[in-house]
Amino acid sequence: MTTPVLTEIVEQVKTLPDRLQYQVLSFVRTLRTLTQNGTPGIELLQFAGSIPAQDVKEIRQAIETGCEQVDWNEW
Repeated sequence: MTTPVLTEIVEQVKTLPDRLQYQVLSFVRTLRTLTQNGTPGIELLQFAGSIPAQDVKEIRQAIETGCEQVDWNEW
């Protein structure tokens, strides 16, 4: 079964010259690699709470202290 979107894509691509069809194919392949990277969040839940509370507190303080500063002479 094909979806209306897939059907429309196929119809549009059919009208393109071969060189542009190859560009579309290359783009689709690139998209597939982009969407296959990463780990679903559900799989990361096993790590929830694994950082000790004191470490989390220190990390939060470092972020608040270091990241909320503007160095006007940086550039």
